[in-house]
Amino acid sequence: MEFRASHILVKDRKLAEELLKRIKGGANFSALARDFSTCPSKSKGGDLGWFGEGAMVPAFEQAVKRLSSGGISPVVPTQFGFHIIKKTGSR
Repeated sequence: MEFRASHILVKDRKLAEELLKRIKGGANFSALARDFSTCPSKSKGGDLGWFGEGAMVPAFEQAVKRLSSGGISPVVPTQFGFHIIKKTGSR
């Protein structure tokens, strides 16, 4: 199984929670990723492309697996910081 997802990665949980509220209120995920994410994927609106099982850290992968396509995760903490994940596909 492969997944496709975008994410916003920030160092501060409070900022992540605020961004999640904005997304749930209708803000554009890609625009927020470009403006706030610390990941190099921010230049692509947070798009990580396709990845297989085991390619991401366990907490990130588990969150992606639980989402339906188009779904937005709660804030997911990892050793890299705090992620907001949008699942954009699976195959």
